Amino acid sequence: MTPETTTASSPRKTRVRIAPSPTGDPHVGTAYIGLLNYLFARQRGGEFILRIEDTDRSRFVASSEQMIFDALRWVGLEWAEGPDVGGPCGPYRQSERTEIYREHCNMLLASGHAYRAFETAEELEAERKAQLAAKQPPRYAGRSRYMSEEEVQAALAEGKPFTVRLKVPSEGAMTFRDELRGDITFDYTNVDDQVLLKSDGFPTYHLANVVDDHLMGITDVIRAEEWISSTPKHVLLYKAFGWEMPKFWHMPLLRNVDKSKISKRKNPVSLNYYRDSGYLPQAMLNFLGLMGGGMAQLTEQQIVSGNVNTKESDIFSLEEMTERFDFSRISLGGPVFDLVKLKWLNGEYLRKLSPEDFFQALRRTVFSDEYLRAVAPLVQNRLETLGAFGDMTMFLFSDNVLPPENVWLPKKRTAEETLAFAAELLLTLEASAWEASEIEAAMKKLGEEKQWSVKENFMLLRAILTGSTQSPPLMESLIVFGKARSLDRMRRFLETQKKLQVQASRKQQ
Repeated sequence: MTPETTTASSPRKTRVRIAPSPTGDPHVGTAYIGLLNYLFARQRGGEFILRIEDTDRSRFVASSEQMIFDALRWVGLEWAEGPDVGGPCGPYRQSERTEIYREHCNMLLASGHAYRAFETAEELEAERKAQLAAKQPPRYAGRSRYMSEEEVQAALAEGKPFTVRLKVPSEGAMTFRDELRGDITFDYTNVDDQVLLKSDGFPTYHLANVVDDHLMGITDVIRAEEWISSTPKHVLLYKAFGWEMPKFWHMPLLRNVDKSKISKRKNPVSLNYYRDSGYLPQAMLNFLGLMGGGMAQLTEQQIVSGNVNTKESDIFSLEEMTERFDFSRISLGGPVFDLVKLKWLNGEYLRKLSPEDFFQALRRTVFSDEYLRAVAPLVQNRLETLGAFGDMTMFLFSDNVLPPENVWLPKKRTAEETLAFAAELLLTLEASAWEASEIEAAMKKLGEEKQWSVKENFMLLRAILTGSTQSPPLMESLIVFGKARSLDRMRRFLETQKKLQVQASRKQQ
């Protein structure tokens, strides 16, 4: 079902969307793009839609969908249509729309714009390796594209599994308009015959994205610039179906201070981390509005020096952002996700709270009943007085914990090999489900592979997390502290040790 459209003589009602994948903690980039879509719709009297792209079942995390809802609402975003609120264009989970995609794939097969491909995963991998060995860019060679109808029917009769691929023109070029960059041209030799429907019957992002955007009446696709290279495939699909195309707006990616793409390797990227660490939602939303480039910003030098004249254009509510955000001002250079600036901004919001509101903010986050109830059982059997509660649990309420070398360095291990193992441990925990049994099993497996004893392994993590060799139960403490904050503490430990090693090396020189 598509939304009601206007007459041919009048413009369509503005409809925009975000479509996050439930593959883990909600990402700050999702909130950033979500905010821009929300503002775009609000400024034009349109509708903002949330869709869940959950067709990649290998990366699907069952709890992630609700975390996405909670995190986006935490920063203050609401949607007119979505999986949890319904709407006229549902269902809004792609996993519930597979029949729709198959029907549209059949339309493309019938019109000759797509074809069945019967190569196995092993054959494709061998093809890729051969191309790399020949120093050629890896791409699908298109063998199945040239099969006769008799050969196709014979393969189907044998029950051979297949994918459905888009038939991209073999020569020439195509041009599409990006509303921020103008015309962008791609040579067809650089556009692969994209898989549209996988052998398991699930669509790829490209087919589902285009079909859903059309059926849901999306007028403007506002997404990150990393999707620019995929847009030619989407344009070809719109043309193959004979559909009106939306306008494309590709937003600059959030960057680290060193201009690299924002990633969890250098900064926390989980919205849950910022919520649990005591950042105020209005400060985070304000910060993301500055990231979009449509609002005036203070420089890092002003903030660090303390020479800040707080202007109206630097601190604003969602309503003020809706009134003043100007998409024509967006800079393509890539906004810097600067934690110095975010902390400054959060401090400004904290100081504006009344004493009662400040107290309530503490009670909602750092000293919430939920958090205290989770912490208390960890230490109840270890305390002799209630006054010692703070001593034993301080690491669970502190933002910075840095153990000295005599605490984190095991006997008979060098600092270099210990830090290398800690880096491996971080990667292991990143990939682990955040359950005590899963964490413990993953740590023991890594220890066996790297020949680290359970004692060395667990004591190292305990030292990094708590700053001490003694603490409440380690696994339970990890669960209570949470995955996002635990991993961030490990990253900060490793980054600090790296800096200390560099400084020591320079002194020796």
